[in-house]
Amino acid sequence: MITPFFVENFWGEKNNGFDVLYHNMKHGQISSKELTDFIRERATIEEVYARSMTKLAKSAGNFSQLGTFAPVWDVFKTSTDKLAGCHMELVRKLQELIKEVQKYVDDQAKAHKKTKEEVASTLEAVQTIQTTAVTLHKSKENYNAKTVEQERLRKEGATQRDLEKAGVKAKKATEAYKGLVEKYAAAKLEFEQKMAETAQKFQDIEESHIVHMKNIIESYTQSVDETHVQIGEVHAEFERNMENTSVESLIQKLSESKGTGRERPGKIGYFLNLCVPHAKENSFYSSSDSEDDDEPRKFRVEIKPVAPNNGTHQTRASIDQLKASIGNISLSPPTSVRQIPAASFPPKSVTPPFCSRWKRHILVHFNVPLSLSLSGTSRGPSPVTLSSQDALPIAVAFTESVNAYFKGADPTKCIVKITGDMTLSFPMGIIKVFTSNPSPAVLTFKLKNTSKLEQVLPNQTLLFSDPSQSDANSKDFWFNMQALTSYLRKASEQNPAASYYNVDILKYQVSSNGIQSTPLNLAVYWKCTPSTTDLRLDYRYNPESMLCPGPLSNVQVLVPVDGGVTNMQSLPTAVWNSELNKTLWKLSDISERSDNEGSGSLRAKFELSDGPSSPSTLAVQFVSEGSTLSGVDMDLLGTGYRLSLNKKRFATGRYMAEC
Repeated sequence: MITPFFVENFWGEKNNGFDVLYHNMKHGQISSKELTDFIRERATIEEVYARSMTKLAKSAGNFSQLGTFAPVWDVFKTSTDKLAGCHMELVRKLQELIKEVQKYVDDQAKAHKKTKEEVASTLEAVQTIQTTAVTLHKSKENYNAKTVEQERLRKEGATQRDLEKAGVKAKKATEAYKGLVEKYAAAKLEFEQKMAETAQKFQDIEESHIVHMKNIIESYTQSVDETHVQIGEVHAEFERNMENTSVESLIQKLSESKGTGRERPGKIGYFLNLCVPHAKENSFYSSSDSEDDDEPRKFRVEIKPVAPNNGTHQTRASIDQLKASIGNISLSPPTSVRQIPAASFPPKSVTPPFCSRWKRHILVHFNVPLSLSLSGTSRGPSPVTLSSQDALPIAVAFTESVNAYFKGADPTKCIVKITGDMTLSFPMGIIKVFTSNPSPAVLTFKLKNTSKLEQVLPNQTLLFSDPSQSDANSKDFWFNMQALTSYLRKASEQNPAASYYNVDILKYQVSSNGIQSTPLNLAVYWKCTPSTTDLRLDYRYNPESMLCPGPLSNVQVLVPVDGGVTNMQSLPTAVWNSELNKTLWKLSDISERSDNEGSGSLRAKFELSDGPSSPSTLAVQFVSEGSTLSGVDMDLLGTGYRLSLNKKRFATGRYMAEC
């Protein structure tokens, strides 16, 4: 056990030890946040470096493939790709560590809040002894002054009346001084007892804080050390490959790949054939054969245009139709493969359509799919150069859509539907590994935390599963490797420039529990008169709906208001579009760390020229990165593959409220 330093060293004449220790505890939160910033900055540096290495590897792959030296570029490319992979693996570890530190920061804040409440009585004792000490000091000065005055009058031979007055004052000062001495003694006793306990509590908190911080730094150091070991192994492999790439082997490779043959020109004799004019009849090159071979073959090519999409968006929907649209969302089995061109990196997040396209009707916004893109940044080995000996990298993304309809402030009338998509991303280099191996390792995975799923629809073209599985919280799937290889080969033929190919693996529907399943609870109120309309939207962040609560970003609220709006006052400030008769709020991130733990209200007052307004249905949009509502996840089973990235997000589909 550590020596109780705090108990022994934070007393002092002015009794300020409590204040010093309390603020020292608060400084622990600052240190934790600064450590988070440091690790995040290191991760950013590593990611930038890994991207540069990936770019360098790609440039090495684009160098001339002609000449004897050409195979050496493959060695450079493979080594540089693996170095990039080492640094991206460090990025992944640091990002996981950042999550751990952030969780500690949140827990630390809660613990400090609890400690503040627990030491409130100590603070009162500190204030009491400080106040009593000041009063005692003044009383002591008054006591000394009165007794000195009494003694002076006695020596100077003052009248008996003056001596009696001075005596009364001295007696009162003595009694007051004595009473304060006793009060100070009691305050001192209580202060020392509580301060000793509190000082030890503060030391325990600091001990725990420092141990936790050291553990975080140890994890950080271990991650960096492991990366250095991996980098050393890559360099050693590069040296071995260069040693094995001898001059003779390079000359031999060129000879074997570009050689024009071993047969040298033979001797040519001169023959005189007297029957040449008649040879055509009996020759192998008869007229029929020669005519057929020389005549070019003809093919009929018919190009059929793609059938136009006949689907139309309704420009207006009744309330019943809106409720029905949420209640009747259905799942269709995934069947498509999507390609990502190598030169067209997707953005890290999809920008919601409100900002630039909110001139459309309110429902159109929610019919725009918020797709999740998987390889804007490199997170593993090169997508081009993979060998069958490598653990083949794949990435997974879970994207969920929450649809909700709120009726007034009645939670029982809330309709909720949550659906999700699971997508796997395969690097382009994996196709070569699959096609060159007649029996590639079967890709098998376990879908975890499935107890909240009502329905799971796998891609039946590519996936197998055992319907008799008894575990309600997980499902095992494995790929039809022949179908997957064929699928990816066709995708690469359609788009050979792509670096990665995204394949829709399965869709699912999440069981919901009404308003408790919505990440943002809504209640809307309208007050309509012929001259004005008052609108209020109450919202509340609901962390219980999420397995790992995260902030809701890009929060936007769109409300149509009719009745000829001539002026609008709003809090917070909204934007009014007079052309479309709609108002738009854009809010900052909403989370437990927001004001009022994520609860608030939007208010607006509209002045009308042709009222009253008719209460309309408002729409809300937001997105959350890093987590899902279902908590569903996956693990790879078996060998031969590794998960290079696991990305999760959810966003609004149709998210509406009316009074």
